[in-house]
Amino acid sequence: MLTIPQPLVPGDDGTGDAAVTSALAAFSAGTAEATEVIAALSGARLLVPVVALLTSSEVGEHGLRQEKESEMALPKLVGNDGREAVLAFTGAESLKLWRPDARPIQATTPQVCQAAAAEGVAAVVVDVAGPVPFVIEGGVLAAFAAVQSGTLDRLGPDSGVTVARMAEQVPGPGPASRRRRFGWPLRRRG
Repeated sequence: MLTIPQPLVPGDDGTGDAAVTSALAAFSAGTAEATEVIAALSGARLLVPVVALLTSSEVGEHGLRQEKESEMALPKLVGNDGREAVLAFTGAESLKLWRPDARPIQATTPQVCQAAAAEGVAAVVVDVAGPVPFVIEGGVLAAFAAVQSGTLDRLGPDSGVTVARMAEQVPGPGPASRRRRFGWPLRRRG
């Protein structure tokens, strides 16, 4: 029997994580790189939509067709090239922009990516209806999934994932004191 998981954050009001929404806005404006969005998403709570799917109907007493049975389903996005993606949203408002009747399930970004990898889909699309859509795919998707499953050490050199160790830096003036968060090659789209 399937059970509904306990919420990650009890009392969550559905507001998007401030660091994620800020990084997405900066990315959209061209003042931040995709790596900054990835860094913000790495520890963020996302909302995965679940929708009712009619499995059978019947004609009721008044001669109208009505629902008899339905199941809850995780919708997938299918691109023009046939690739599939799992949807995730930063908050309740962005979820409502896509589909107001969808029910949110809380999950971390690595959990969503692990589920996407298990389903064999090519990407996770965050906030597909806006305000700022963002795609997690390729090596980044594989890395998040591997982090969640504890198999990061099994990613080979052909995975497209680079793992860098961050050394403690001494604060100082100039560009040399800036911290580089990740070295994943991502392209800005749009």
